[in-house]
Amino acid sequence: MDKTLNLQNTIVAIATAQGVSSISIIRVSGEAALSIAHKISHLENIIPRHAHLTSLYNAKDELIDHAIMIYFAAPYSFTGEEIVEFQCHGGMIVAQEILDSILAYGVRLAEPGEFSKRAFLNGKIDLTEAEAISKLIEAKSVDAAKILAKQMKGELKTFVDESREALLRSLAYSEVMIDYAEEDIPDDIMQSITTQLDSLSVKIEQIVDASHRRRGLIEGFKVAIIGKPNVGKSSLLNALLSYDRAIVSDIAGTTRDTIEEQVRIGSHIIRLVDTAGIRDSEDTIEKIGIERSLSSVEDADVIIALFDASRPFDEEDEKIMTLVNTLEDKHLIVAINKSDLENKFDIRKLKSYDVLEVSAKKSFVRLTQRLESLFDDIGEGEELMLISARQIEAVNKAKDSIIEAKQPLLDGELEFFSYHLQEAVKAISSISKPYDSEEILDKMFGEFCLGK
Repeated sequence: MDKTLNLQNTIVAIATAQGVSSISIIRVSGEAALSIAHKISHLENIIPRHAHLTSLYNAKDELIDHAIMIYFAAPYSFTGEEIVEFQCHGGMIVAQEILDSILAYGVRLAEPGEFSKRAFLNGKIDLTEAEAISKLIEAKSVDAAKILAKQMKGELKTFVDESREALLRSLAYSEVMIDYAEEDIPDDIMQSITTQLDSLSVKIEQIVDASHRRRGLIEGFKVAIIGKPNVGKSSLLNALLSYDRAIVSDIAGTTRDTIEEQVRIGSHIIRLVDTAGIRDSEDTIEKIGIERSLSSVEDADVIIALFDASRPFDEEDEKIMTLVNTLEDKHLIVAINKSDLENKFDIRKLKSYDVLEVSAKKSFVRLTQRLESLFDDIGEGEELMLISARQIEAVNKAKDSIIEAKQPLLDGELEFFSYHLQEAVKAISSISKPYDSEEILDKMFGEFCLGK
């Protein structure tokens, strides 16, 4: 091994999830990557961007696998550094043996997100693209994948650049007028600045609103099933999951805690929550379960209020209706379960809602169709979307600074106006490239998976 190479600055990681699979990928990045490739493969001539079918050997010169090796020369790689990828047969043993062999030559194991961090530091991607890469791996719907693909192509970066340009233009006007303080500010410049800032504030509000409304596309929509005891919430959960996840019995209060599982509805992966039956109870454990049910309602994007067709409408149902009527900011589906049994429920009590009749034991197709249609409607639209709390916080801070800048502008206090506008520029710019980088970057990229 060439002693001049910085081995500790060269990193390696398995870039695919561990487990039984057809292929596993081991990725090496840094100045010693090509040297490692020569050592592992015994090949003398390694051509950039060429798939070399080769044998791989460990430090004892023992055969590990017959695999594909690809070399990406700097700066024409994901990280901007020398990169070598080994595509070996899948499974935990072979990939780990190749990784151990590379580590034996003195290369360092990559930290979570370090490949993407290096790509950012080397100017290959900005933070909007980095976050999109991270979120795309965890995407919960086809719509989410499309949104993230746009962000990887620079859609959010374009918005940031345009917003920054508008703010800097207004800031430039202000700085010029400060230099000529004895002169009155022309009305047309004042109007131009005000119009630009108002337009940007409105656009930011629209983007933040759309991002909150559509966050379930990225994280997975949370759907809570609520109702009094024994209306069939657990039976419905089991039916949607196609296996018996929750215990079902005729004893009221059987479900004493929330049960959360993932299920696919159409092109969306949702988090389905079965809650404890909501009623007045003196049982300590059941009361805790009911409190958690109410908490799940607060966190949910969609609420399924379930009633029992085989029993008359009673005070416990009334309590559910009272709760439902307070959920103005939630998507609501009202359904009557056990429609296959004799109907004793007065549906007129639910006259203000579009009620679905379902049977957890026989047919709940109409419910899944309603959910799928609801999620698809939320996914429609071409609005730009912020995909992380960090991005939302940044644009909100920029908006607040713009609002704070307006009054000093109207009062002719241009130094204060410029100060607030500079804060807005810093906030909006931090979405794609923060000023204070190291601590923010370590925290952000540390949330990535290994090999990314």
